[in-house]
Amino acid sequence: MSEVSLNPRKREPAFNLPGSLVTALALLTLIHVVRTYLLSSQQDDSVLLEFAFISARYLPQFMAESLAWVWTPVTYSFLHGSWEHLIFNSFWMVAFGAPVVRRIGTARFVLFWCLSSAASVALHSLFHWGEMVVVIGASGVVSGLMGAAARFVFSPSGRISRQFAHLNRRLTIREALSNRSVLVFSAIWFLTNFAIGFGQMFAGGDGASIAWEAHIGGFLFGFFFFPLFDRLPAGPA
Repeated sequence: MSEVSLNPRKREPAFNLPGSLVTALALLTLIHVVRTYLLSSQQDDSVLLEFAFISARYLPQFMAESLAWVWTPVTYSFLHGSWEHLIFNSFWMVAFGAPVVRRIGTARFVLFWCLSSAASVALHSLFHWGEMVVVIGASGVVSGLMGAAARFVFSPSGRISRQFAHLNRRLTIREALSNRSVLVFSAIWFLTNFAIGFGQMFAGGDGASIAWEAHIGGFLFGFFFFPLFDRLPAGPA
């Protein structure tokens, strides 16, 4: 015979993330484990060639050689250059992805991922058209989630309710652009990415660099197109 408390105390789990977000993080980790520990360097180079985003693929002379230009605007977001790269993106994905996924659900999250990923490299390509620059990582998607979250995690007063942020009404563009917290958050975010871009410009070199233009493309997509995915109404215009 079991005993049931008449006044059960509801406890919040220590690790409380939407299942679809956990699945996405697990997939990113699994892919990196396979690439790092199971594939040879030559095999991993083949994976990058087939699934990383390269702007030069869209030059007419290369498009006919492979159909990779069809899927790489999405598949590049599942590849990472190092464990540090993956952990950094995962941290911010948890922080900003959780409220967005709770709000829009799994199916819309998958669509949001694909479109924000493509929007990110679309802007990147405007600055690096035709270049043999390899782009990998979910940073563009993370930036899209940040832009989307900026539309609702801040209340009109500027405060954030971490537990129930996903239930806030969506700020209109006018409200968002007049909300001090949104403006400060966005300004710091943009200044940081511009600083990265200018730093790389003056540093030069042929090593790995941060695709800051892709970050901006993702953020703008999330900020302006989030209403297409939102299941809750916006506030008054």
